[in-house]
Amino acid sequence: MSTETHVIMDETAIRRALTRIAHEILEKNKGIEGCVLIGIRTRGVYLAERIAAKIEEIEGTPIPWGELDVTPYRDDRLDENKANRKELLTMTPESLSIHNKKVILFDDVLYTGRTIRAAMDALMDCGRPQNIQLAVLADRGHRELPIRPDFIGKNVPTSKSEEIEVALIETDGQDEVKIIQNRGEQA
Repeated sequence: MSTETHVIMDETAIRRALTRIAHEILEKNKGIEGCVLIGIRTRGVYLAERIAAKIEEIEGTPIPWGELDVTPYRDDRLDENKANRKELLTMTPESLSIHNKKVILFDDVLYTGRTIRAAMDALMDCGRPQNIQLAVLADRGHRELPIRPDFIGKNVPTSKSEEIEVALIETDGQDEVKIIQNRGEQA
């Protein structure tokens, strides 16, 4: 089986998409009052952090953000140690709660929706938000659950034999989104 790779978003395209998403978040929420950004580990955290910096640059006011580990909430992974679920949400500042806040949840790629369902379950265990909005860098389709993003960097219709790979400078040394076509695989 061979693979074919195409870069569909480079550093400039990612920066532009995140700037647009920051403006859309501000417009939809009429500013940042009562908003909290939460990134799903790993790459969603860096996207939330970048959007927080962009919003502070635009508004002149910092917006709280945090990171969420959804591993124990995944339905495709067995984890018998669910006792420390509340430790999975880390906020900046630490004293911040998500209770009655507008939570904007960040992930790098939206595919089946199962990670987002796990994230919503985790958030509900940490407090009761006013609402949850979803921001993704790439939406590739193929939903298994009725989940729809509010903010999208790029829609990338894919086949099941294709993959979307996101690389961010913080973890991978460069910013790019690639589509990988697996040749010879039965769809």
